[in-house]
Amino acid sequence: MKLFDVYPLYDVTPVKAQGCYVYDDQGTAYLDLYGGHAVISIGHGHPHYIEKLKKQMDAISFYSNAVQNPLQLAVAQKLGALSGCGDYNLFFCNSGAEANENALKVASFDTDRSRVVAFKNSFHGRTSAAVAATDNLTIIAPINAQHKVSLHDLGDTLQLEKTLQKGDCCAVILEFIQGVGGLDESTEVFYSEVAALCTKFGVKLIADEVQSGFGRTGDFFAFQKYKITPDIITIAKGMGNGFPVGGVLVHKSMEARYGMLGTTFGGNHLACAATQAVLEVIEKEELMHHALEMETYFREKASKLGDQVIVKGRGLMLGLDVGYDVSSLRKKLIYNHHIFTGGAKNKHVLRILPPLTVTKQHFDEFFNALKQEL
Repeated sequence: MKLFDVYPLYDVTPVKAQGCYVYDDQGTAYLDLYGGHAVISIGHGHPHYIEKLKKQMDAISFYSNAVQNPLQLAVAQKLGALSGCGDYNLFFCNSGAEANENALKVASFDTDRSRVVAFKNSFHGRTSAAVAATDNLTIIAPINAQHKVSLHDLGDTLQLEKTLQKGDCCAVILEFIQGVGGLDESTEVFYSEVAALCTKFGVKLIADEVQSGFGRTGDFFAFQKYKITPDIITIAKGMGNGFPVGGVLVHKSMEARYGMLGTTFGGNHLACAATQAVLEVIEKEELMHHALEMETYFREKASKLGDQVIVKGRGLMLGLDVGYDVSSLRKKLIYNHHIFTGGAKNKHVLRILPPLTVTKQHFDEFFNALKQEL
């Protein structure tokens, strides 16, 4: 049997990883400034993380959600305390796409409506309604296109109000910093107006924090900069530091009922242990504060590249707009300098999504390489 060939692959085969580095089968070290799509939050092979997972495996790895699992409640309480979102209830799932799928489902159940508003250059996942709300026609199959989705310009409240006035919208789904799209974000005024319009028309505001959550922006969630209260928050990626886990935070004003949502693997014992370890390390090592310090240093280094390079994003969810297609630049960084970076829908943007444990020395290594290639 062959693999279903859907990924263009770089000719690198990682076999182990530690901290901010991965090592290939030839023993070459690669600086990981992409974290496997912002997944590695507390660094590869963090000892506390490994110890927690090993200990859990010695006890019990999995059982269904038909029985008590005290680990789920422990994670929810820790997450609520560290994020400041104690007014929400947690539903576990396995990925960001699942999180957004379930968030849209909850919104539709609660409002008894079906239309979704999303924004241009958004990315919310590759499943059913989540991919229909994603601005990429090449990954939307005809079966996905049956969903009712209105795709709006980011920053256009007049367009949004006209759509919401029709009365058939269940949710507005929003990345407060667009990830795959290219690190774009709108203004505080726009986000406040979106929240106000959702309240006015009884529409649920979903904050997609799949990539930006768990401290990556310096706040626990990107939306917290704007002092608004989403109805639903979705999480995944950095939540498990590589273990597949996702979640939906549903505001306590929305009621659950038995059978409304369900999952086989979501919230299993290993997933809970992974998430608990991540939260404990973020808190103990003050990684949100560290993310802000590293952003400042990154911007200082980037300023020396000249006005043609523009820094985008916040915390350690960053991008460099270099003014031209970065595809060849990414290859040069990998093959000439052994540094992983990311691309974006905006092909001029180099995405930087390192572990939150990244240091100034790591950024020095990156900028030295970048100067040579630019």
